[in-house]
Amino acid sequence: MTRILSVTIVFAFVASSAFAQSAVEKGKAVYTAQKCSICHSVAGTGNKKGELDHIGAKLSESDLRSWITNAPDMAAKAKADRKPPMKAYGTLTKDEVDSLVAYLQTLK
Repeated sequence: MTRILSVTIVFAFVASSAFAQSAVEKGKAVYTAQKCSICHSVAGTGNKKGELDHIGAKLSESDLRSWITNAPDMAAKAKADRKPPMKAYGTLTKDEVDSLVAYLQTLK
C-alpha cells in the first residue's frame, strides 16, 4: 500500500511540474504573439525601456494579472507615465492570461 501511495505522489508531482512547464511555455508564446517585446524586454531582447527580467520578484501574481488585464488603472495607481501607455489586453482568454502570468512569474 505504501508503494502505491509513493508512486501516486511521484506521478502527481511529475504531472503538476509538466503542467506548470507547459503553462510557462504557452505564456512565452502569448508574449511573442502579442508582440510584447515592442515595449518590453526579457534577457536583453526587445525594448530595453520596459525590462521585465525581475518582474516575477517585484510583483505578485495578482498585480501581474492586473497589469495585463487592466493596465490603465494599474498605471494610474503606480503613477506610471510611460509613453505610449500600456493598454489593457481584454481580448486574451483566461488561459492565455494565466499562462502569461505563469511565464512572468519565472522572471526573477
